Amino acid sequence: MEIRKVVTQLEETLAERERPVAAPRTKAVVAAVVRNPAAGGYRDDLGELEALGAEVAAVLAERAVAALGPGAPVSAYGKAAIVGLDGELEHAAAILHPRFGAPVRQAVGGGAAIIPSTKKVGAAGATITMPLTNKDDIWSFDEMDAAEIVIPDAPRADEVVVCLALAVGGRPHARTEKPA
Repeated sequence: MEIRKVVTQLEETLAERERPVAAPRTKAVVAAVVRNPAAGGYRDDLGELEALGAEVAAVLAERAVAALGPGAPVSAYGKAAIVGLDGELEHAAAILHPRFGAPVRQAVGGGAAIIPSTKKVGAAGATITMPLTNKDDIWSFDEMDAAEIVIPDAPRADEVVVCLALAVGGRPHARTEKPA
């Protein structure tokens, strides 16, 4: 795996609508800009990208957990990828789906729910928004949210921006309830 750069964003919401939140709501987004070994042509076997998914997930999870702070009770997660113009959408799927989840779940101490994702092909400076859901209960409305990232010089044509978002707490002042 060839990583050109790693970008970390930390967002801490302390108040919303002039109302302090009971406890800070924190989101960490970590993105790695990696070389796409499948860029430039079609290939049937995407095993190399699947292995890359597990590798990059371990790096992103370790950094996102560290950004949130020791012992932070991660409650939500999401993932995304932007494939550069010499790649294809299936490259993102190969990175994000078969093997990405296990290293993330290990880093956050579980996670029974799927890790929601989004993916696209884009040029340098493309923005991507990741859905966030509760790591243990996909129907927990309080954690249904999103996180966004943009890296001005990535992805280059032969790169992929691979992203992980982790959150502590749900939306500020969450009060939308599941129907009975």
